[in-house]
Amino acid sequence: MSRPKYLPDHFTLAMLVTVAAASLFPCTGQAAVVFDNVTQAAVCLLFFLHGAKLSREAVVAGITHWRLHLLVLLCTFALFPLLGLGLRPLLEPLVTPDLYLGILFLCMLPSTVQSSIAFTAAARGNVPAAICSASASNLLGIFMTPLLVGLLTSAQMQGGSSLESFVQIATQLLLPFIAGQVARRWIGAWVERNKAITRLVDQGSILLVVYTAFSEAVGQGLWHQVSGRSLAGLLLIDVILLGLVMFTAAKLSRKLGFSREDRIAIVFCGSKKSLASGVPMAKVLFAGGTLGAVVLPLMLFHQLQLMVCAVLAQRYASSADPAEPAKP
Repeated sequence: MSRPKYLPDHFTLAMLVTVAAASLFPCTGQAAVVFDNVTQAAVCLLFFLHGAKLSREAVVAGITHWRLHLLVLLCTFALFPLLGLGLRPLLEPLVTPDLYLGILFLCMLPSTVQSSIAFTAAARGNVPAAICSASASNLLGIFMTPLLVGLLTSAQMQGGSSLESFVQIATQLLLPFIAGQVARRWIGAWVERNKAITRLVDQGSILLVVYTAFSEAVGQGLWHQVSGRSLAGLLLIDVILLGLVMFTAAKLSRKLGFSREDRIAIVFCGSKKSLASGVPMAKVLFAGGTLGAVVLPLMLFHQLQLMVCAVLAQRYASSADPAEPAKP
């Protein structure tokens, strides 16, 4: 039986079910400690598998295209935060202070890897450059995101310094990734053959973090603080941010003389935000009472970027020269 097109994808439905479960049956006490330990282990395993999966040859193939990578990184770590700060007078009346904090945090996150590459390939763009840009964004995000959060939102952090937060994030994300790269020579082929396992760990770790985050936030009265008006305002803000960054990336890349394939990679890599990296980082950086509200803008943005990019990739592909082969 085919899936109705009007339904969200399985992962989005799973996130909605997870939020509902955390709202109705939040984990507390010793159960919360167990869930937290399992979640940390799942996140470490996720980044270990990402390290084992990422081909160094693919990165080298695109790394010389430095102008493209620089523009993507500027969109990710400069344009997004500037928009989050510059639009503050417009944003604050629409959402609660904790939700605005989540919007700022969203603006400081790295780009996605898998979906950026997938959409670039579907749109017949420069796939090797997209692999390099998205991977570089994720690795730099381990350093850049805690630094930006420490500079712009230090009052709302958990109490540790940005250096302490970086050490925790590096321990949980960077070290497993490096271990995966080291182990790639032995397990890389197996990981490539068993992509379903990576996808299961990827989605499962996010769902675990979402459940523990919302369980703690529900205990702090999250749904008494977030109204329907705030949720509607949050969705509008996500639409505005995504639209502005995509428009700016497209215009700048055209003005700077990039090829069509490069422009596609820039738009998709420069406008995306990583849920897989963002949710574990939020758990390290922010106190439990604000954690649920902080990750809520990212969860909405994640689904929005997938839907918009899917439509945009189809438009790019349909406008490409039929005689021109897609880049590998």
